[in-house]
Amino acid sequence: MPSEHPQLKHKGQPSRREREKARKRQEILDVALELFTQKGYHNVTMHAIAEGAEFAVGTLYKFFRNKDDLYMALVLEKSKEFHDATNAALVGHTDEVERLRNYIKVKSALLSTQVPMIRLYFSEIYGESFNLMTELNTRIREHHRETLGILAAVFEAGMQRGYFRRSADPHTLAIALDAITTAFLFRWLEDPQGCPYPEDPDVILDILFKGLVD
Repeated sequence: MPSEHPQLKHKGQPSRREREKARKRQEILDVALELFTQKGYHNVTMHAIAEGAEFAVGTLYKFFRNKDDLYMALVLEKSKEFHDATNAALVGHTDEVERLRNYIKVKSALLSTQVPMIRLYFSEIYGESFNLMTELNTRIREHHRETLGILAAVFEAGMQRGYFRRSADPHTLAIALDAITTAFLFRWLEDPQGCPYPEDPDVILDILFKGLVD
């Protein structure tokens, strides 16, 4: 007699045990993210993460070798989420301006739902943190370079279609737009009320497209 009813099997779907394991791992990462962004990496212990997640500390070591391993997994996963979202915003439209608007809007949307992730990500990518592991820093910067490459391709496509003047190298423009949006994000994180992130993406795009001089 088979151990399971055939109708209960779903090819390719994770088992209940696998789903439970994934849920526990995610709860650990969620708590670690909050603690790291609130207290800083060096002030957080595995015991504190276990307590926050309401697990025995031994449960954490079933998923991660140590705190470094947990931190690396957390930052890489959040970095991938961030870049998947921003990269996806740059495709799907034939209009290059709309692609750039979407890119700016997605960064704004991430603010409202992923503030801890944004703080942690920026601390690594822009080197304002301890930059704990060279391998981690290198892999995150690879993600960042990929996004800059996609942005540059959007500018290049717009130039080829006569949408944009060739006033600058496409890669230079990509760096400029990334830097402007990131500066707005930094200021918003420091002072949400006094320095809100622009709701209208054209406020940012006009800095590049129109400048200050007629």
